[in-house]
Amino acid sequence: MAGIVTDHFMPGSLFEGYIRTGWYLLAYIPVGLPVAKEACKALRRKDLFNEFSLMTIASSGAFLIGEYPEGVAVMLFYSIGELFQDAAVNNAKNSIKALLDIRPDTAAVLRDGDYRNVDPSTVDIGEIIRIKAGEKAPLDGVMLSPQSSFNTSALTGESVPRTIRAGEAVLAGMLNLDKVIEVKVEKRYRDSSLSRILALVQDAASRKAKTELLIRRYARIYTPVVFLSALLMVVLPFFVMSDYVFADWLYRALVFLVISCPCALVVSIPLSYFGGIGAASRHGILFKGANYLDLMANVNTVVMDKTGTLTKGVFNVKHIVSPVYGEKEFIKLMASVESHSNHPIAKAITAYHALSGGDVYPVTDVEERAGRGLKGRDAQQRSLYAGNSSNTPQGDIANAGLWLQAKAELDAIAETAVILFVDNTYAGYVTIADEVKQDAIPAIQEMKASGIQTIMLSGDRNTIVQKVAQETGIDTALGDLLPEDKAAYVSWLKETAGNTVAFAGDGINDAPVLALSDVGIAMGGMGADAAIEVADVVIQTDQPSKIVTAIRIGKATRHIVKQNVAFVFAVKGIVLALGASGIATMWGAVFADVGVALIAILNAIRILNYPAAWGLKRRFTRISADFLIL
Repeated sequence: MAGIVTDHFMPGSLFEGYIRTGWYLLAYIPVGLPVAKEACKALRRKDLFNEFSLMTIASSGAFLIGEYPEGVAVMLFYSIGELFQDAAVNNAKNSIKALLDIRPDTAAVLRDGDYRNVDPSTVDIGEIIRIKAGEKAPLDGVMLSPQSSFNTSALTGESVPRTIRAGEAVLAGMLNLDKVIEVKVEKRYRDSSLSRILALVQDAASRKAKTELLIRRYARIYTPVVFLSALLMVVLPFFVMSDYVFADWLYRALVFLVISCPCALVVSIPLSYFGGIGAASRHGILFKGANYLDLMANVNTVVMDKTGTLTKGVFNVKHIVSPVYGEKEFIKLMASVESHSNHPIAKAITAYHALSGGDVYPVTDVEERAGRGLKGRDAQQRSLYAGNSSNTPQGDIANAGLWLQAKAELDAIAETAVILFVDNTYAGYVTIADEVKQDAIPAIQEMKASGIQTIMLSGDRNTIVQKVAQETGIDTALGDLLPEDKAAYVSWLKETAGNTVAFAGDGINDAPVLALSDVGIAMGGMGADAAIEVADVVIQTDQPSKIVTAIRIGKATRHIVKQNVAFVFAVKGIVLALGASGIATMWGAVFADVGVALIAILNAIRILNYPAAWGLKRRFTRISADFLIL
């Protein structure tokens, strides 16, 4: 190599050497100047040790010792790598930004007897909007028209059209397919499901996973060590080697600098997590941060609520039994107090009463007790208490005999029942029918096949809970639980060695347990705002099977991260050893840096195609991941 360097300074080739140098400088400026500028900006921020500094010093050093082609190549391939990196990041971002395109710009609102196109943010709760066929719902509301079909893929990832009927919820972003419909607005634009989704996804990238944070901390320590090692590689041989040639050892140090650049890890690891978030959003699963992808991959215990999570939560009144009042008066009394609750069972009772066209009594001093029921006082100052059979009003029950008889009947049936007491007198009960969700059974089967423990916790009667557990195949099921009982059970599970607990629920009463669990999963399609707010993962389709999908995406993301870390360290370690011994050239260094970075980036963006990219055999994947256990 010394001979090559010397040739450039021989008198006979001096002019040719200048011309050659000039051409290489012209080639270097377009690719090297932007990187040098970034290095200067970092230096002004007192950040000397970074990938831009590494590349600038290495390429400048190559020019200094006359290795012009390699000096240009370092910057050229680094710039190409940056372009690929930007393209990969943009690809990941676009999968998320696609959500932004489903925001309608206008809403046709009924005002003064005519429909006017206005900004959705100006529409108030209670106003009526019109949605034509082919238009997207601009706001959340309740269907007033008889029915229509909607494409919900933008929100839920499901391609099959969904029929929504009068009285059912229409969410912002749903595409109306059939006919002109009217919707009564229930939420302001800023509180709509669509706005909430966008906020969740946009905030998700700011929450780093532990592996990502570890890599960034590692890079801040690693880069200064690389600089110092390269400097020592030039200086130390001078004191221990008799045939020391400065240009040879400088070249080795420059090769070492290029190989050591940590950009492959610093870029590919965040990109892997970002891609995981994007892949999940395509399936209607919203991770509130990359850290929850890691946690989801570790989940070995899934705890689920029953109503609205495993069952449809769409209730219908089945039987009415009242030994005290006539059926109409009884259901009117019950609807009067239940009309003050948003619980699905309460809505079923009030909807049943509304079908008969009956009104309700005014009820005051209403108090809703989660997991127990409601109590209030009507215009005649009668105390009304509606709740489940395991909770009764305080004080003696006037007709205790009738109540004990009814309680025995309820214990023998596996249906949800709501009991009514009027002035501490047992008035009767209604039974409510609910159905297990279509995908609940296969979802439980897949979890169990993956070695995940399944548990159901419910405030419903234990006979009903055990029936659902038997139907779905859940390992453990407990009923008659209050919210604090659920929280205590999940706390116990977390304290048990080796348990990483995910809890899935949809109601306000599930919020404390969602916050307490390692990973809180809210059913976001029809779930309560409080549950969605505290959850770490939101499933827009309300499908239990998406819990399995979320776990698989978490594991796939972590798998890719492990592959990239193992691959980068393995290649760089080999080429570093070859470079320090003088075997590897600058071309090998370029591959070890830019080539490895490109391969890691291309591997990282595979997650965006989940599950299509995961049907192939992954033998190399498993072998490479075994090199490093994070």
